[in-house]
Order: sequence, then structure tokens, then C-alpha cells
Amino acid sequence: MKIAVTGKGGVGKTTLAAVLARLYAAEGKKVLAVDADPDANLGSALGFSIEELKGITPISKLESLIAERTGTGGEDSAAPGKFFKINPRVDDIPDRFSLEKNGVKLLLMGTVETGGSGCVCPEHVMLKRLLSHLVISRDEVVIMDMEAGLEHLGRGTAKMMDRFVVVVEPGERSIQTLQKLKPLAADLGIRQLNVAANKIRNREDEAFLESRIAPDELLGFIHYSDECAFADCKGLSPFDTGGSVIDDIRSIKKRME
Repeated sequence: MKIAVTGKGGVGKTTLAAVLARLYAAEGKKVLAVDADPDANLGSALGFSIEELKGITPISKLESLIAERTGTGGEDSAAPGKFFKINPRVDDIPDRFSLEKNGVKLLLMGTVETGGSGCVCPEHVMLKRLLSHLVISRDEVVIMDMEAGLEHLGRGTAKMMDRFVVVVEPGERSIQTLQKLKPLAADLGIRQLNVAANKIRNREDEAFLESRIAPDELLGFIHYSDECAFADCKGLSPFDTGGSVIDDIRSIKKRME
């Protein structure tokens, strides 16, 4: 399975991505969790401690490696007119630069801080090439925690995804994000776009979302959980604190399979 999880900030996409990764790992599957969100929080949601996370360098910050693989170097490596390889070798990166815990390997992608979202620079090329490799060539379950956009997904990569899951919460702004993502996903050829509804408190919340989301798109509801809120406050994995969230996400996982 190759699954990308996205949605606007604060809807709980990282919780969904982390619990899915832990559920697959609990079944004995090889799992690679990829944090492709600039606001990187997937590690703590998976159960890594702050000290452990300090030992992981985001791929975008591996300046020497990027220079070596793309054939650039020096301060002018991203200067206009500078030539570099657009298909750098990336197959060894997931195993070399990931950290494993609870049966899940964590890989931090990092961000490209110069040039804007349309940046065509060695760092951007490296991240895009790596994402493509993870989806097309890796033989384990890959769960990607994405930002609320599709900038790093190329057409070929997107077509190979098994699922693209948009997390929403009861509210118009969340639905607006979903509606903006749909045409972008269609342009990339994404075949399976589904929705997971989070932070559900009552039947009224469910009814609101059912009225705005097509039945064949909706994977299920994740109900608000005090245990999950406690885990977030303490920097723990929601998978380790239990609660209804785990059962809800397990049901969503079954619907995807």
C-alpha cells in the first residue's frame, strides 16, 4: 500500500497517518512513514522521543549529499543557469537516513526554503525524485503525511498511489480545502481520492459531513477522543494511549483494503 494523507492544518492528518503506520506494523508488515509536511510532527505521533528525533536530519538539509547526487556544489548551486542532474540516485536514502521504532521507519523530507513552491533547484529535484522512488520502487507499506497541497507529487508518482486520503473536520473551511484539492488530484491522474472525517463529536457532525461528501468518497468517521488529546499534550503516540480513535482508524484501514 502507498497512501498519502493530506488536509488543512489542524484537522488531524498526522494522527491518521501515524496510527495507520502503527496498525500496519502491528500486522508484521514493513512500514515506511514519510513526513513531507513542513510542520513536521509525524515522529512524535509515531512514538519517537524528542531526543530521538534530534538524530534525524531532513533530506532537504543534506547539502553535501544533494550536491554529490545532483552534480552541484558551492554557494551558487541553485543559481540561475546552473546545470544539475534531474534524476539523482535516491534508492539508498530511505534506509540510510531513516530511524526505526515500533516497527516503523521514519523519514523526514524537509522543505525547500528558497525559490517558492515553484522552485526548480537541486533540493526540490531531490525531494521529488525521492517521493517518486518511494511510491514506485519500494516494496513496503509507505504512509506519507503531506502538507495541504500536491506540489511535490509528479504525475507518474500520483498515478501509482493506492490511496490519496484527505482528512476533514466538521466545518466549511475544511470542506473548502477538500474542494480545492479535488481538481489538483484529477490533473495529476490520482485515481483513488477518499475522505476521512475527524474530530466527530455527535450525530450532527456526521450528518453535516454526509451532506457535503459523496458516500463513495467517505471512508469513515474518527470520533473525538480524550485519550488522543492527552497523547498530543504529552508528546505520545495516540496508538499507545488507546481509545476509540484506534478502532475508528482500524475501520478506515479495512475500507481501504
